Amino acid sequence: VQLVESGGGSVQAGGSLRLSCAASGVTVSRWSMGWFRQAPGKEREGVAYVTEVGTVRYASSVQGRFTASRDKAANTLDLQMNSLSVEDTAIYYCAAHDKAVCQLRADLFNDWGRGTQVTVAS
Repeated sequence: VQLVESGGGSVQAGGSLRLSCAASGVTVSRWSMGWFRQAPGKEREGVAYVTEVGTVRYASSVQGRFTASRDKAANTLDLQMNSLSVEDTAIYYCAAHDKAVCQLRADLFNDWGRGTQVTVAS
């Protein structure tokens, strides 16, 4: 299994970024997939996850601003991030699990990418 995140960068507050996670050894349409983030000095926290049947759940902190989706043809998991704030600055990680996941918890996911940095300036 290999997960490679891309699309990170620096943006002004209020701006947007789109992250993508390219998966190999994983069929994103059949696995549970998630986005997590970790800010300096903080614990890793869940952002969103997509179940194997396509249900999407979000952390309350990003609800209404972020959209997670799967591109079955490209076998990617994407994260559209709008209305970004300084508090969204973190390394963003893609994660996968070959069984059903029903909570946004990092310990439920087996496979991880190396992350991509998102920096939001005020």
